[in-house]
Amino acid sequence: MGKIAFVFPGQGAQAVGMGYDAYESHAASRAIFDQADEALGFPISKLAFEGPDEELRQTANTQPALLATSIALLETYKEQNIKPDFVAGHSLGEYSALVAAGVLAFSDAIRLVRARGQFMEQAVPSGQGAMAAVLGAEREALQALCADITANGTLVELANVNCPGQIVVSGSSEGVAAVVERGKEAGAKRVIPLDVSGPFHSSLMQPAADKLSAELMKVEFHAAQVPVVANVHAKSVTSGEELRELLVKQVVSPVQWEDTIKFLISEGVDTFVEIGSGTVLAGLIKKIDKTVQVISVNSAASAMAVAQ
Repeated sequence: MGKIAFVFPGQGAQAVGMGYDAYESHAASRAIFDQADEALGFPISKLAFEGPDEELRQTANTQPALLATSIALLETYKEQNIKPDFVAGHSLGEYSALVAAGVLAFSDAIRLVRARGQFMEQAVPSGQGAMAAVLGAEREALQALCADITANGTLVELANVNCPGQIVVSGSSEGVAAVVERGKEAGAKRVIPLDVSGPFHSSLMQPAADKLSAELMKVEFHAAQVPVVANVHAKSVTSGEELRELLVKQVVSPVQWEDTIKFLISEGVDTFVEIGSGTVLAGLIKKIDKTVQVISVNSAASAMAVAQ
């Protein structure tokens, strides 16, 4: 019998209407959204269910809305009594994983990700940072290209190593523009600028990491009941203190998603359950290994179907 990992999506997976059927059909899910609204002091649930989209896409709103949706859907799935052997989350999704593993209380996590979103938005003045998705390049070649561009005074770094042939770069607007221009040197077939509000997961995010560090110190971190595979180094961690430190590093470090999935597979995981809005992670996991089973629980109805 293979092992099961629960995985949680990050920014980019949001969609207006997410979580609504869970809210309508499950008391435990409704309680999660009510708790989120109370902890934040404004109706984030209404923003998730009704939009408007432009508002939901603001980082400081997207992050708590996605977290609440993932945990509300986790509640519907908990009723099926399926226990994971590991948990992991993509960037922001790591907070959902920490709630699922009992490391963070949900009310603490929701306040933290709201603050994290605000700090990330404020870290770099508008227009000075950028991100782009690089398709078809090898990791080492792209790393070398970024190092060359950065050495010329315009910073750009790997931000998300998502799956073979899909890597996101992040940094100064000039640095990212240079990757768009010179991507073919690293074997890229296409480089697509992303519509984001800052250079996430780059060293330009250090001001956000510093502010977040202060907030994380105010919150209690428990030992994980289920091993958490961290974005920063793609290894499993159970120490609450270590997980707290990794959340600070995560803001300025690349998300090692491909390595995370490979690590989980090497540990015997053959079933991945994506819990949250959309199917972004399912697509990435299938590109990493076609043989594993991936299930997306993105609605209360899908949680019921999966259980059967």
